[in-house]
Amino acid sequence: MSLFARTLKPATALARLSRQSARFYASETAAAAPAAGKLVVNFALPHAAILKGTEVNQVDMSAVSGDLGILADHVPTIEQLKPGVIDIISDSGSAKYFVSGGFAIMNPNSVLNINAIEAFKLEDLDPQAVATNLAESQRLASSAKDEVTKEAAAIEVELYEAIQTALSGKSK
Repeated sequence: MSLFARTLKPATALARLSRQSARFYASETAAAAPAAGKLVVNFALPHAAILKGTEVNQVDMSAVSGDLGILADHVPTIEQLKPGVIDIISDSGSAKYFVSGGFAIMNPNSVLNINAIEAFKLEDLDPQAVATNLAESQRLASSAKDEVTKEAAAIEVELYEAIQTALSGKSK
């Protein structure tokens, strides 16, 4: 079998799978269509669902590609979330969560799925504890004897700085 044929065969199977997935996706999500101008949000952590099928007006978040404001009928996209605030805006107000990372998947039917590793309501975070932990992480980063410890501490510093920025209401 030629190299071309070997590459064409998996590509053809993938295309067939893609068409099958599209049909499955269309049939499974047809009932999930939100009200006009609304966005349906599913927000999940490994251990809990924060929102499930909740209609909202807008979701603002920080992604690796930049800050996003998601409305109904937003272009389908998959975004890697960076540490920061997810602001979920509905008719009843705004709920702000700090996430340490994860992914957001905007589907073509105005359904946004957010999968985060950790998420905490911004109002539940203690600014003093954040400052204390940031100072300790900075100390560890500067005094680490090996690269693994230094990198782990640097990741903590980045996370605590992002939390401090979120709590102060400023954007990076």
